[in-house]
Amino acid sequence: MKLVFHKYQGTGNDFVMVDNRSLKWVPTTAQVAHLCDRKRGVGADGLILIQTHREYDFEMVYFNSDGSKSLCGNGSRCAIHFAHSLQIIGNETIFLTTDGVHKGSIHDDQVSFELFDVASITSYGDDQFINTGSPHYISFRNNIEKLDVFEEGKEIRYDERFSPDGTNVNFVEIMNDSSISVRTYERGVEDETLSCGTGVTAAALGASVKGILSPVTINTLGGVLKVTYEKGEKGFQKIYLSGPATPVFEGRLEI
Repeated sequence: MKLVFHKYQGTGNDFVMVDNRSLKWVPTTAQVAHLCDRKRGVGADGLILIQTHREYDFEMVYFNSDGSKSLCGNGSRCAIHFAHSLQIIGNETIFLTTDGVHKGSIHDDQVSFELFDVASITSYGDDQFINTGSPHYISFRNNIEKLDVFEEGKEIRYDERFSPDGTNVNFVEIMNDSSISVRTYERGVEDETLSCGTGVTAAALGASVKGILSPVTINTLGGVLKVTYEKGEKGFQKIYLSGPATPVFEGRLEI
């Protein structure tokens, strides 16, 4: 089978994107791993399929590089951009992905994705656990640029508290009263990624206990994202992740 693909990146979080509306391709775990392999394949943090849906503008099917599925914030933003380029949507959209139905928009170079409400934050001392569609552990640190994110992140990711599925791990540094820096060990990729959309969103919500309130600017290794939200008695609502989504190249390969 000859596969036409598009490579996208959102603040360094990169994806192989496939228009699957007519192919109806169901990739195997081995195929996902091969496409995402940075030595023998295209190279990416994940694979995204854009498919038709009877009720919504489109369906986004997301695979981590190990073949597992989860919600992906930056992947969703890239999917919105790709769907717009395919003329499936205009500037606004409602689409289906791993954890349900979401809204999104694209205006100039900024793509926004609305996440589900978050009712609560679980505390582990000064650290936190927040589910923003994917599970995230938040650890507040200083000088995160010097941190061994791979080793420390892997240890927390496989901690028995989060068994059997594990968790993503975010190391967060408060920069000033409106911005934070975040480095993420991402479950499913099993390594540090340059950016993680659901992770920076969890970090922004968690930083509210430190006095950092919406809108929050988040600095990642791959670029700058923004998170906005409303906070009330029932937790966090109207949560939006915004930032650039960039097509990199397109190609064909046999799978």
